[in-house]
Amino acid sequence: MKTAVVLLPGLNRDRDMIAALTKIAGRAPQTVWQTETALPEVDLLVVPGGFSYGDYLRAGAIAARAPVMRAVADAAARGVPVLGVCNGFQILCEAGLLPGALMRNASLRFVCREVKLEVVNAATRFTSAYTAGQVIRCPVAHHDGNYFADDETLARMEDNDQIVFRYTAGTNPNGAMRDIAGIVNGAGNVLGMMPHPENLIEPEHGGTDGRGIFESALGLHTGLAA
Repeated sequence: MKTAVVLLPGLNRDRDMIAALTKIAGRAPQTVWQTETALPEVDLLVVPGGFSYGDYLRAGAIAARAPVMRAVADAAARGVPVLGVCNGFQILCEAGLLPGALMRNASLRFVCREVKLEVVNAATRFTSAYTAGQVIRCPVAHHDGNYFADDETLARMEDNDQIVFRYTAGTNPNGAMRDIAGIVNGAGNVLGMMPHPENLIEPEHGGTDGRGIFESALGLHTGLAA
C-alpha cells in the first residue's frame, strides 16, 4: 500500500507518523514538502501533528494556505483518503476540508496524557476495523483541541454520522463541544482527530488501539488486537 506524509515547517510528529505507516503499510511513505503542488498517487495521505509555522495567527491557519494544501484538497475531492492528526486536524479545518474549528483548550493549558475514545461511527473508511461503541485508548498532546461548531453545523454532522470519535465521560481533555475528538467530511474520506493513533500501534507502545485507524484506511484488518 502506498502512503504519503505532508511536511510543513514546525511539524514535529512527522517522524512518528512515518514510522507507524512504514510498519503498518510495509513500506516507507513518500514525503511531500509544503511547496509541492502535485501529489503522488497513494492509498492514504496524512497531515501529521506539531506546531506548523509556530501556530501563529491560529493553529493551522498559515499551513492551510500553503501550496501543498491546495493539492491535498484536490486529492480529497477525487476521493483519496486524507487523515489529519492534531495539528493536521486543525489544518484541515482551517483549509475548509472539515467543518468547525479547534480553539484553545478550556483549561488554557497544554494537555499531554492518555484519553479514552468511543468509536461513534464504525462504518467509515477509517474505522471499519472497530465496532460501534467500542472504547479505545489514545494519547493526546495539544494546546488547541477544543472543537467548536455552531448548532446548525453540529446538528447536520450528527444527522450525517460525521462524528467519528468522542472522548468518553470524564476524559475530555480540552472542553470540546459534545466531547468531539474526531470527525469526517460529508463524503467520508477525510478524517480529522486530535488524539495521536500513530503512538499506539504496537505492544512496545503499550498497546495497539490506534492501529485500527490505519488498517481500516488501507484495508488491512488482519492481526488487529481487541
